[in-house]
Amino acid sequence: MSLPFDGAITRFLQQDAPEDIRRAIEDGASRDILSPHYPYDRWMKRSDYEREMDPLQVELVKFQAWVKSSGARIVILFEGRDTAGKGGAINRFTMNLNPRVARIEALDKPSEDEAQQWYFQRYVERLPRRGRMALFDRSWYNRAVLEPVFGFATPAQREAFMTQLPAFEAMLVNEGMHLVKLWLEIGCAEQLRRMLARERDVLKQWKLSAIDVEGLHKWDAYSDAIGDTLRRSHFDFAPWTLVLADDKYRARLAIIRHVLSGIDYAGKDAAVVGTPDAAICGGPELWHG
Repeated sequence: MSLPFDGAITRFLQQDAPEDIRRAIEDGASRDILSPHYPYDRWMKRSDYEREMDPLQVELVKFQAWVKSSGARIVILFEGRDTAGKGGAINRFTMNLNPRVARIEALDKPSEDEAQQWYFQRYVERLPRRGRMALFDRSWYNRAVLEPVFGFATPAQREAFMTQLPAFEAMLVNEGMHLVKLWLEIGCAEQLRRMLARERDVLKQWKLSAIDVEGLHKWDAYSDAIGDTLRRSHFDFAPWTLVLADDKYRARLAIIRHVLSGIDYAGKDAAVVGTPDAAICGGPELWHG
């Protein structure tokens, strides 16, 4: 079977990956947690996951009905490292929702015209009207992390973004939007394991890009940019919620619970919603770099 990018991910494992990362991948079973910072040793059981997820899906439908009837405006940012599970979490969040009410926004790189605009402009155009939700699969935070790490933004452009950011997000909140900022974090070994799985799965190879391959060599640069971003953009009016996502099941449950527990909506069953697992879901203090 031909591998994308001439097998660059497998080659990185064999030739360039740190020894502890290589050993963790080679020794770990499929459901083992590879990160030393994760509070659990193995993924939760699928049966337990489904038992908890099913009633939460009912709560999400109630939440959607309230958003539509009340005219609420919900903005949820899904940020995180490559393969952290942003797309899967968004899919589980929206799987029983009306796409006209809960819209997924996954912007491609800016067009030539967009590149000449105010940086936030194309995101403003995709903010939800009343009675709607917008779930961003990556967001304006590209300018703080991905773009400078890959040389698509200069240090001066990043600083301009960071300077304008507090006022921009304050305006959204002052306009009555519920702004939820999620950062999904995974360990280095788990990221590489997921990329290897994509490389070998013909149904998922399309998810890989040259940026993903190049990013394997930029873990530390990513970490520096992420840590600085979390520190400088964790505002009282728009805080970050960090989700340790090495176990996708626990991460998805925590994300849904975090969103639902933070907003009072009609018909809410507090016993079902519960609270997110504080061991994997909290503020930037969970960040390990």
